[in-house]
Amino acid sequence: MGEHVHVLEDGTVVKHSHTHTHENTKAVINRLSRAIGHLESIRRMVEEGRDCSEVLIQLSAVKSAINNTGKVILQDHIQHCIVDAVKNGDMEALEELNKAIDRFMK
Repeated sequence: MGEHVHVLEDGTVVKHSHTHTHENTKAVINRLSRAIGHLESIRRMVEEGRDCSEVLIQLSAVKSAINNTGKVILQDHIQHCIVDAVKNGDMEALEELNKAIDRFMK
């Protein structure tokens, strides 16, 4: 469990903690496990000297799976953490979300 300290615009210090466990945690873990397995099979394809086009197609599938997993995490984050942050006037959480979205979209 991580504790976060935020200083609001009016100088108020807000401490809160949460585990980032959301309703889709199990689904996210399952998706990540499948992507890891898929990547391992792609590594074997490369080791076996499989056609580059086949490898690229499989890499594209993993990339898509990871992006979709990121979307699920983002939706959960907005529905839980960001809703709480807005209720508490925590602008730092919104700034962190913007940074995370920017990195995710690159």
